[in-house]
Amino acid sequence: MKIAVVFDTLHPEWGDEEYKREVEQEVDEAEYEVAGALLANDHDVRLIGIGDDLRRLVDQLEAFGPALVFNCCEGFRGDSHYEYAIAGTLEMLGYRHTGSSPTALLVARNKSMSKKILAYHGIRVPEFATFHPGDEFLRPSTLRFPLIVKPLLEDASLGIAQASVVTEDEGLADRVRFIHDSFQQAAIAEELIEGRELYVGLVGNATLDVLPLVELHFGRLSKAERRIATYKAKWDVEYRDRHGIKSRFARKLPDEVMASIRSVCETAFHALWLQDYGRIDVRLAHDNEVYVLEANPNPFISSGHEFANAAEKAGMKYAAFIQRIVDEAMAR
Repeated sequence: MKIAVVFDTLHPEWGDEEYKREVEQEVDEAEYEVAGALLANDHDVRLIGIGDDLRRLVDQLEAFGPALVFNCCEGFRGDSHYEYAIAGTLEMLGYRHTGSSPTALLVARNKSMSKKILAYHGIRVPEFATFHPGDEFLRPSTLRFPLIVKPLLEDASLGIAQASVVTEDEGLADRVRFIHDSFQQAAIAEELIEGRELYVGLVGNATLDVLPLVELHFGRLSKAERRIATYKAKWDVEYRDRHGIKSRFARKLPDEVMASIRSVCETAFHALWLQDYGRIDVRLAHDNEVYVLEANPNPFISSGHEFANAAEKAGMKYAAFIQRIVDEAMAR
């Protein structure tokens, strides 16, 4: 069927032909790999890159007339905060699309709002407080050190470094000011949950398949450094190699712990209105209690990376994994 792959791009002047050239050259970008998988599955595919003009998107969708839009957008005009708005535009125009709704994308991005919803549904989340620019600095007495301070509205570990962990009020105030100044948004401070860092991929809607769990191993980090998913620990290849940081499939999880993780993540997926696929990031504490750190309704699904690798371990080669997302969206 006709499927439009929509994504934010550095080359908005390109047309479908130029993007297809990138697909043929196997450029390592999620949208090109998604398009390649769709072409391998015999779909009629049009790639539509969005820069800073929605009119181009509207016009190309109208000209192509897709049965489904595969939404790979992570923002608009270079701003990830507008990720939800592209899904909203597609829905207002009447196009079916893969992935979560505008509401889910908006709520999951706001770490405070999503934690409140999860807590309402009985899911353990770290104690937290939000600090808005211009407000008087006051740490609630229920918020105990050590704390980790993050931008309220970013994902992919942006703004998270070893300096994000603070152990006293002066350090907390300094890091909150850093977030305000660097990201022009509120800061959220959460109690630091020690334990195993696990990433739980889910595919489906009413019925969910929980993919094999991925664990972030912190390798040879010194005892002075915290075991947290900093931006470097996630994305800096040289840093990861130097410290032996690796993402591997989780091992030695007792059946009852795995059942608890499954239950928590399925509940979180539905509570936050995720659709088709998503990832829940959890910490498994030393007493085997499961804490949800955040939900990602639009995780990185490029071939060879964590989510796609988990799907393959579950029996879905990349083309089959992408087709599964298409099938879930169409059934929904």
